Amino acid sequence: MTSETKGSRFQRWKKPLTIAFFLLLIVLFTMLARRIDWSEVLQTLGEFKVRTLLIAGALTLCSFLVYASFDLIGRTYIRQNLGWKQILPVGIISYAFNLNLSAWVGGIAMRYRLYSRLGVSTSNIAKILGLSLATNWFGYMAISGVIFSSGLVTMPPGWKVSTTALQGIGALLVLASLGYLAACQFSKKRAWTIRGMEINLPSLRMACLQLMLGALNWSLMAAVIFTLLPSKLDYPLVLGVLLISAIAGVLTHIPAGLGVLEAVFIALLQHEASRGSLLAGLIAYRAIYFIVPLLIALVMYLGVEAKAKALRVKKTPAERC
Repeated sequence: MTSETKGSRFQRWKKPLTIAFFLLLIVLFTMLARRIDWSEVLQTLGEFKVRTLLIAGALTLCSFLVYASFDLIGRTYIRQNLGWKQILPVGIISYAFNLNLSAWVGGIAMRYRLYSRLGVSTSNIAKILGLSLATNWFGYMAISGVIFSSGLVTMPPGWKVSTTALQGIGALLVLASLGYLAACQFSKKRAWTIRGMEINLPSLRMACLQLMLGALNWSLMAAVIFTLLPSKLDYPLVLGVLLISAIAGVLTHIPAGLGVLEAVFIALLQHEASRGSLLAGLIAYRAIYFIVPLLIALVMYLGVEAKAKALRVKKTPAERC
């Protein structure tokens, strides 16, 4: 099949796929809006001090900027002439949609949509996406390993995973993190081809940057929750419970982790604080870290779509072929 045939076929499908994408977003937004008790959210936010909400909002902004910077590492990885003004909005928008509408919509479909509008090739979009996911979960693996193995989180009686088992899992995660860093430094084979896509092992410097940024983002997420929960709770404990709830959210495949986050926090912290205070803090967290950024990201998305042609990168002769 010639490149001209492929191009004409893509052009025929481009408009229907774009319409289907927008319709999917409308459906998902409607479903999300129906699942949220807006009166409860507004009432809970009204009970917090303005200073507390401002601190939580500032930490949320920092977290979104850190996550969006994952794609800046991807720019270095693919060696394409993308500016930070092009990358950061895509990262922020994708993260907000990812948190609320699932990884398939936010992390994957939204990135493909926006980066393709900016003129990035499909293969390079896949590399950016892969590196972003690796940065997020490598950071998670490293910080989880430290927190779990330290014994700061105590599992309730009757849970399938005991406190001792959690410490063992933490030790394995630490070893796996160190193994990845060692591979980046010492591995002689630096590239693999999987289903036609080449995957390159990053340098040790880039891997360390992945670790720091990934761990920092999870730490900032926990800091937002810590700001909104009762003051008697320790930050490392809140961080540990968040890390456990993240895995529970992935396993349940529930968009935005609705109900999962709250269930895990209440189960693990109800002996430290009242259920009411925990639930109030988590409702405020969901509003500040999930809902408000999603509304902002929607406006940003429309802006990026409108300016996409002006922001397109110039393709090299090799990329045009």
